[in-house]
Amino acid sequence: MENNRKEQERAELHRTIWNMANDLRGSVDGWDFKQYVLGMLFYRYISENITAYINAGEWEAGNRDFDYTKLSDEEAEQAREDLVKTKGFFILPSELFENVRARAKDDENLNETLEQIFSNIEASAQGTESEDNFKGLFDDIDVNSNKLGNTVVKRNEKLVKLMNSVGEMKLGDYKDNTIDAFGDAYEFLMGMYASNAGKSGGEYYTPQEVSELLTHLTLVGKTEVNKVYDPACGSGSLLLKFAKILGKENVRQGFFGQEINITTYNLCRINMFLHDIDYDKFDIALGDTLTDPQHWDDEPFEAIVSNPPYSIKWKGDNDPILINDPRFSPAGVLAPKSKADLAFIMHSLSWLATNGTAAIVCFPGVMYRGGAEKKIRQYLIDNNYIDCIIQLPDNLFYGTSIATCIMVLKKSKSENSTLFIDASKEFVKVTNNNKLTQENIETILNAFKDRKDIEHFARLVPNSEIAEQDYNLSVSTYVEQEDTREKIDIVALNAEIEKIVAREQVLREEIDKIIAEIEVGK
Repeated sequence: MENNRKEQERAELHRTIWNMANDLRGSVDGWDFKQYVLGMLFYRYISENITAYINAGEWEAGNRDFDYTKLSDEEAEQAREDLVKTKGFFILPSELFENVRARAKDDENLNETLEQIFSNIEASAQGTESEDNFKGLFDDIDVNSNKLGNTVVKRNEKLVKLMNSVGEMKLGDYKDNTIDAFGDAYEFLMGMYASNAGKSGGEYYTPQEVSELLTHLTLVGKTEVNKVYDPACGSGSLLLKFAKILGKENVRQGFFGQEINITTYNLCRINMFLHDIDYDKFDIALGDTLTDPQHWDDEPFEAIVSNPPYSIKWKGDNDPILINDPRFSPAGVLAPKSKADLAFIMHSLSWLATNGTAAIVCFPGVMYRGGAEKKIRQYLIDNNYIDCIIQLPDNLFYGTSIATCIMVLKKSKSENSTLFIDASKEFVKVTNNNKLTQENIETILNAFKDRKDIEHFARLVPNSEIAEQDYNLSVSTYVEQEDTREKIDIVALNAEIEKIVAREQVLREEIDKIIAEIEVGK
């Protein structure tokens, strides 16, 4: 029953977003449209969130008729300081989403009204602990952009439509919603544009099922972790899986991530708020993790998950400082300039807690190429840091059909061997993409937990054997693929051929007889 309701709520939400996209498309291309919808969703969310918080406090105190949306700005002002301390921000009643929406169609300066409100919300956090979490959050909703229309009147018409569409979304009361509606709307929008995201947004979107697998891999045997970290966090979907799977209160010290693209960085912070993660429980930083990591003071992390960009260029040995960086120096060599993949691995390993686990999506090339990459693999194997390599099916990710792998890192393993799992056949086909089902995820996780050999699927390999194989970490080197070709019984086949040959002989003789008879009769 619950599941049914969940799917209905989800389907309805997706329909609303889809209709909105069609309604507003044309003037705004997909990727920009996404910014506007998400920005407006965020504005609606924090308006309702602060209202619900204030109302609940008043109702508990016995003031049952209290409604923050009906309060005058003067009265509300008294609560500002207190709210900024607890919530990290403040919104005046007149500036709440529902009140602005009610006046929107008659407000000929709606664009200016919204711009002012966004700036006020941001300013409410200035000079406080939450300042970094709110700074620039609304930068991507440019209410004066020509993309919305070439005159103020046209732009405001679009903005009214946008506010109404977002206002009509059935997001229910967060607390009793079976779906995390805001988060879900967000993920649907991301998925909707993920196919062209590679082109315009630089967003490496990790499908939910892969996120789930990564999260579970780092959580085996745990019901809580101190903190979770993603060195290339994108819009934060991997970090937020921990809130979904463990419950956010069981990520005791919060969610940490770094992102290089400013738009995506803003989306990630918005996403934290949309999933009800308080400002003091997340720390998302902007910048290049490899050359300018922002969380030196927060490491080590008990859980690290990531789907870093594949084979990007980086400074590498052009920068003499990097080889002495404590994250990279232990391997004695830097990842190649044209392929930073293993630099992300070394960075994650360096910041991993002794009792922690990191699960990172990798491009297959890093598992077998020679040169510096081989030396880094040798460092990882000789020091017994690799717990498991999982070969995933191809076509799982938007924007690349390549079959990726997951590398699982641990610092305190009990045995000197590495588990290889060939999960390349664990999927179902959905339209053009492959998808992991719950069952596929379970199968992979069980093999991961058991660490036993399973024919054609899993093998625990002594690290000495990996050294003999020249530190090749490709799963196919160690797990033999099942031969699915039909088995042929040669003896039976030969007998069959003999029969055919004999039969041919008989037929030939009969034909000769007939021909001879015809010849005689001529």
